Amino acid sequence: MKIVIHPPVDADRLHAFRAAAPDAAFINAADAAQAEAAMPGADAFLGKITPAMLAKAGRLRWVQAFTASLEHYLFPALADHPCTLTNTRGLFGDVIADQVMGYILSFARNLHAYARRQLERRYEPEGGSAARVDFASGPGVVNAMDRATIYLPRATMGIVGMGGIGLEVARRASAFGMTIRGVDRHPDRIEKPDFVDRIEGVDRLDDLLAWSDFVVIAAPHTPETERLFDAGRLARMRPSSYLVNIGRGAIVVLDDLVAALRAGKLAGAALDVYEVEPLPEDHPLWGFPNVILTPHTAGYSPIVAERHRALLVDNLGRFARGEPLRNAVDKALWF
Repeated sequence: MKIVIHPPVDADRLHAFRAAAPDAAFINAADAAQAEAAMPGADAFLGKITPAMLAKAGRLRWVQAFTASLEHYLFPALADHPCTLTNTRGLFGDVIADQVMGYILSFARNLHAYARRQLERRYEPEGGSAARVDFASGPGVVNAMDRATIYLPRATMGIVGMGGIGLEVARRASAFGMTIRGVDRHPDRIEKPDFVDRIEGVDRLDDLLAWSDFVVIAAPHTPETERLFDAGRLARMRPSSYLVNIGRGAIVVLDDLVAALRAGKLAGAALDVYEVEPLPEDHPLWGFPNVILTPHTAGYSPIVAERHRALLVDNLGRFARGEPLRNAVDKALWF
């Protein structure tokens, strides 16, 4: 059995791979040319395969991507090839969900606004300092400072994409008392947990948007989700609601989002992914005080590398034993 790797992995990881498939010959290619030269006779490929590499592989049975996203990985010849393609989805759910809750809490308690005011040395609460006079007599009346916050146990969250990330977001949101609903391409394949009110098909997306205080996009980039959140879809959301995108940048049309924010059709947005990355310095999104922008960081954590290695080692062992592989991809759907 011959397995080609490119980009190359470090010595420790290569040792773990060899232990998982001791009868395999591993080619840890230093560059693309070496990987291409090694492809004749290869049974499996780990890493980023190219059309030139695939063309040299006469007996390839398995390709393991090092990433979860595949929109920039797949090409026509690979999509049509009979080999099994696997990715690394499932490693990031809880990590990304933590960042989502950071956004939610920031909006609920105005932490994003106070972070800016701290740099300005400005001691000013949302709702105005005058509201403190009422509070001094006892919190018996809802004042402007109260109205500037969101009480999460009375808030609703709609999640677009109820895979591993979406379910972990729901788990955390439920711990704060939120009511959660979701939509997914295959709701019948998902076992609804008790902390989710309902999971429906994507044909109910517009209803979900109209219901939600917070809309979280946790869907992959596929032909169906590309530019899904355009002006028409954003108009389905309430003016008091917030949009969070930690899915894929191509899902949200940024020009339409800017227009919706300028028109006051949304209360705010938090984005970790963008149509173009890095987001240009002159992009209008930088100037909105009710927008949180992070530079595609939601999936980073020390735990991810451990999980990544464990997944690859497990799949190598499965391949060597002739067992079903984890994370097999439907190449026509990109996930």
